[in-house]
This record gives sequence, structure tokens and C-alpha cells, in this order.
Amino acid sequence: MPPKVKISKQDIIDTALALLREGGEGAVNARSIAAALGCSTQPIFSNFSSMEELEESVTLAAYECYLGFLSREAGSGKYPAYKSFGMAYIRFAKEERELFRHLFMCDRRGKEVKLTSDFDESVEMIMKANSIPRELAQLIHLEMWVSVHGIAAMLATSFLDLGEELISDILTDIYQGIRARHLTEGN
Repeated sequence: MPPKVKISKQDIIDTALALLREGGEGAVNARSIAAALGCSTQPIFSNFSSMEELEESVTLAAYECYLGFLSREAGSGKYPAYKSFGMAYIRFAKEERELFRHLFMCDRRGKEVKLTSDFDESVEMIMKANSIPRELAQLIHLEMWVSVHGIAAMLATSFLDLGEELISDILTDIYQGIRARHLTEGN
């Protein structure tokens, strides 16, 4: 009798993430994961106590993918650090549409929404670049984030298809406008 193939927790997460990428949230369930792995659903429920636990792991894996976009964009040196975060968010929406939708376009009613480390890091960048207090930097970042998310959502849903240079110019214009308004109001 041939030995049984052991399916790891990571195999299951990777397979679920691939299904999410290909077909969106509706494509991810115990049966579709098992079919993609060529096994029964038993290994899934041996490794995860519930589908909710698996979904949390897949969401974390999708978020790690997003953080990789941030890291690569910031590391490229193509844009100033703060702008690179916005460009990475938009690139993620364009290149990883289903993961973007899963992370940033889902219904959050009844769920605790936590600000992520990239939010805090962005606020710190704005504070340092403009020598302003945290509250003002948070407001500027919130206004930028709403704008960046709008562009990203339009790309993720194929509403618009904008080139990188135009997106970069738009982000510069928005940031400079928001910055000028807030910094001149204080004087």
C-alpha cells in the first residue's frame, strides 16, 4: 500500500489563496479546495477547526501578498516613500483584483476594523515630511487614502484603466492640493 500523502496546513492555505485569486470569494469552499488538492475534505478539517479559521488564514496570506507589494514598491526607489505606498495599493488592486476585493472591498458591518501598520507608517511619513502634529497628518492621510482607494477600486472593477504615469500625476496633484489647503489654513 503506498503511503498517504500528507497535506499540510500551508498547502491548504496556498490552494485556497490560488482559488481566491482565480475566482473570487465564491470559489473558495471546502469542496473546491479538496478538489484542487486531489483529496477529500478530511485534511482541511484536520488542519483547521472551522472554515472561519481557514478564511482568517487565507485573509492573512492575502494581506502578506499586499505587504509584499508595499515592500517592493518602496524598495524600488521610483517614488518618494509615501507616494510608493499609494502606488503599491493601486498596483495591487490592478494586478491582484480578487485579493484586493477580498481585503479592501468587503462588507465590514458588524466586524471590528483595525487600522494597519501601513496606516501608522504613512502618518509618520507625513508628520516628518511636513513637521506637523499627528492629528493633522492623520487627516491628510485619510483624505489621500480615500482618493487612492477610489482609483484602486475603479481599476479593480475594470471601471477605468489608467496608466502608471497618469496615476502618479493624479496622486501628486491630490497630495499637493490637500497639503496646501491644510498647511495654509494653520497660518
